[in-house]
Amino acid sequence: MSYQDALTIQRVLHSSRTIAIVGLSGNELRASYFVGYYMKRHGYRVIPVNPRESSILGEVSYPSLAEVPEPIDIVNVFRAPGALPQIAADAVTAGAKTLWTQFGVVNQEGADIAERGGLTVIMDRCLKVEHARYVGRMHWLGFNTQRITSVRTGLQ
Repeated sequence: MSYQDALTIQRVLHSSRTIAIVGLSGNELRASYFVGYYMKRHGYRVIPVNPRESSILGEVSYPSLAEVPEPIDIVNVFRAPGALPQIAADAVTAGAKTLWTQFGVVNQEGADIAERGGLTVIMDRCLKVEHARYVGRMHWLGFNTQRITSVRTGLQ
């Protein structure tokens, strides 16, 4: 099964509002921080999940997904691939809708756990890059969005 389907990615981006980022760092130089910052700027509710931090991006940081007190649309993972099966199980228990792993975070067992639990799985893709490609401004700059249309939306 493909975990990088363009239509699935677009559906998830357009239907989601709350993102729990597992492994979100408080270090502004880390990719996870930049992704969280970007998604927050684009109107998403970003929930940090990092047991070493109390607050990131002005939001309370939770030690685990189990302690997040609100519904989660996307669990975005910035952890080593070996951690994915447990994170997937936690995402299922938390009632998340999608398990999304960043570049290089590939673990079939974790994907299988999430799928059996009813989650959509997107793997080995950057949330920020995909948002910019399909929702943000990157597609206006001539990048291939894999969509053919003559209709432009959002122009004024």
